[in-house]
Amino acid sequence: MSEKNDHVSLALGTDIIRAECKKLPETPGVYRMIDGKGQVLYVGKAKALKKRVYSYTLPNKLTFRLQRMVSQTKSMEFIHTHTEAEALLLESNLIKRYAPPFNILLRDDKSFPYILITKDHDIPRITKHRGAKKLKGEYFGPFASVMAVNRTITTLQKAFLIRNCTDSYFENRSRPCLQYHIKRCTAPCVDYVDKNEYGQQVKLAEAFLAGKSREIIQTFSEKMQVASDDLNFETAARYRDRIRALSSIQSHQDINIKTMRDADVFGFVQKDGKTCIQVFFFRIGQNYGNKAYFPNHDKEEEPAKVMAAFLAQFYQSKPVPKDIVVSEFPVESELLMEAFSDQAKHKVYIRKPERGEGKRIVEFALRNAQEALARRLIEQDNTSENLRSLADILDMDEPPSRIEVYDNSHSSGQDMVGGMIVAGPEGFMKGAYRKFNIREADKSDDYGMMREVMQRRFSRLKKESPEKDNNWPDLLLIDGGKGQLSSVIEVLDELDITQDLTIAAVAKGPDRNAGREVIFMVDKDPIELKKNDPALHYIQRLRDEAHRFAIGTHRAKRQKSAHTSSLDSIPGIGPKRKKVLLHHFGSAKSVERAGLKDLENVEGISKEIARQIYDYFHET
Repeated sequence: MSEKNDHVSLALGTDIIRAECKKLPETPGVYRMIDGKGQVLYVGKAKALKKRVYSYTLPNKLTFRLQRMVSQTKSMEFIHTHTEAEALLLESNLIKRYAPPFNILLRDDKSFPYILITKDHDIPRITKHRGAKKLKGEYFGPFASVMAVNRTITTLQKAFLIRNCTDSYFENRSRPCLQYHIKRCTAPCVDYVDKNEYGQQVKLAEAFLAGKSREIIQTFSEKMQVASDDLNFETAARYRDRIRALSSIQSHQDINIKTMRDADVFGFVQKDGKTCIQVFFFRIGQNYGNKAYFPNHDKEEEPAKVMAAFLAQFYQSKPVPKDIVVSEFPVESELLMEAFSDQAKHKVYIRKPERGEGKRIVEFALRNAQEALARRLIEQDNTSENLRSLADILDMDEPPSRIEVYDNSHSSGQDMVGGMIVAGPEGFMKGAYRKFNIREADKSDDYGMMREVMQRRFSRLKKESPEKDNNWPDLLLIDGGKGQLSSVIEVLDELDITQDLTIAAVAKGPDRNAGREVIFMVDKDPIELKKNDPALHYIQRLRDEAHRFAIGTHRAKRQKSAHTSSLDSIPGIGPKRKKVLLHHFGSAKSVERAGLKDLENVEGISKEIARQIYDYFHET
């Protein structure tokens, strides 16, 4: 676009905003700037909408970035709120929903996992939980990763012998499972321990997770000493092992705090226009892990503004602790504290410690942030070089900004799934990954599976994004050879969307030898790269990630199928009746084949229920 056209667009955008400004009151609210396609460009909040929006009608006082935003604005939408704190929370919600290109964006905004001890069963179980806290029970966390949760649960099982099996699995046990034999459960499923004793085990686990670790270890030490004095060495050894298990949790803590029992600590660093924010979770004075974030923002943004936007979005769907400890103080900190306090229903403080233990912890978070950002910049440099090499090899006009890689997985035609992973200049975009349960393709028809995946993916994409926005790939990589490539081309030709789309199939060499991959493309000779070519290594990484994702999805589906019984679908058949039927007949298949009289003879199964079961398997 010429300079003259830019000036015209800016003037038009300014006029549109000025017209909207005349209708606005001096009250708090949230505003959205929208382009000609209906896409949200920017979401902002204001203490006084009229005054804030008016500032966009003075182009000479705007940065070049904001001038571009104004020039693209074709309409605006407003939501009025009672307070500025309410506007702040709403702004964060809308930014998360629309991901506007001119806002500071928090990516990889997954919920954190918790440890849950259930309370909806006579015999509670310990399990990991992610998402809304709808289940009845005690929640402990958040933890920074699923790995940290799994490690902690395993340790707690060793120390307190609590079950981790599902309720349906528990109800159908007739003998102890492996967890009992490896001393991680006391087998309450077969009454090897009574409810009162098991309840004490659960209370000890809850007390440990609530911060009473020293008291519990001291109690176990005393019991171990008593058993040893009584020459009961087997019991003493069991307490010794339980003490070791609890001590192992504390040994994984890199750093702990005594002065702050409930706090999140943020280390903020910037380099070359990129930001890393490292967050450490401290609960009950213990370190529950850490995670690095790399928010997306313009290079001109001030650190204090980036920090404020990050915190607002970070806590939009997460519990807010009492203390938020930062290395970079955010703008509008008083407003943030007010909003977080309203959200959390308790007083929230944002502070930057200047001395003592608090400063030591912030410095610890800063060092981790610096190391994470350094690794990130190296990875991005390598990725940029790999994308340029890939574009040269595949004869693309410019490096791809979005690569989609497809792979299928099944076991002899069973539990067929397709997997799609996405990569770009920022690396793997895991939030964009997709899985496809294959429904129509014949068993073991790999080409048919790929056709179905392509049909479903691009039919939907064509419907949802007809203008070919950032959700459209520049490059498709298919795991397979000429046959898979032909299947993909066939579907895309039918949908009339092969233009401006590079498609390549990556096949392993003779004897499926990694390092001798061959790339097939339409109307081109096969391409075979040298073993030490960095572009080949990058392609292998993409293909391996797609394979990992497809295999993982397939295994999850297969495992779900393995734990599903045909009895689960019968209305009125709960865990207890299912257990009675399986004990009587030995298997679900035998129940399916049973006659009506045989079903009526099962203790606890009435004639009405027996008829219901029989009719379910014999509809004719």
